[in-house]
Amino acid sequence: MKKLAVILFSFASVAFGASPKPSIVLIHGAFADGSSWSKVIPILEGDGYTVTAVQIPLTSLPDDVATTKRVIDAQKTPVVVVGHSYGGAVITDAAAGNSNVKALVYVAAFAPDAGEAVAAVGAKFAPPALSTALVPDAAGFLYIDRAKFHDAFCKDLPAAQARIMAATQKPVNGSVFGAVVTNAAWKSIPSWYIVSKDDQAINPDAERFYAKRIGAKTTEIKSSHVPFLSHPKEVAKVIEAAANAK
Repeated sequence: MKKLAVILFSFASVAFGASPKPSIVLIHGAFADGSSWSKVIPILEGDGYTVTAVQIPLTSLPDDVATTKRVIDAQKTPVVVVGHSYGGAVITDAAAGNSNVKALVYVAAFAPDAGEAVAAVGAKFAPPALSTALVPDAAGFLYIDRAKFHDAFCKDLPAAQARIMAATQKPVNGSVFGAVVTNAAWKSIPSWYIVSKDDQAINPDAERFYAKRIGAKTTEIKSSHVPFLSHPKEVAKVIEAAANAK
């Protein structure tokens, strides 16, 4: 019945000239890929949204921004851009200057200012557990120690799921956290922010600082660093609120 309702709504929108729903573009963070949004995507698509989860390379901030910008620029309708963790820094730069972006949603994410290094704000707060769980490889890419992955990254998920995430984690070039953001899209685009209250990857107080500084409509969820996996309905609700805002 829900799928039928979506089809009928889409038909009515075309027939009566209603504005199409915004597209949703999702940006993953470090140590993950686009499949991390697997629980949120069906909810959003079921509610009639066109969703794209970008696969950023995690090789450098400029590379990740360029990859994201291509996807944002390709959207034919107004866009809501969502960034998790390091992905928040990416969308901050990639969405800047694009009049088609109607809202930004930060999910337990960095939200740096222009001219500010990605991790600069986090250094002002007590270090989270993740800071002692990172292991570099010979090329300077960072992994999370598998033995510490569950506690530092996704403590509110089942241990079996955490083991799979640890085994499939996508490493990030360590240089990204010292990279400086060129633009700050949140200065001109309405923003929403989800604070993960039990986050062990970014200090929740740093998240609150970001949310306040960017003037975001803020929701707090009792979650680890991955609320889109442990509380997907609540995360989807915030994204849809951003999409429906006038």
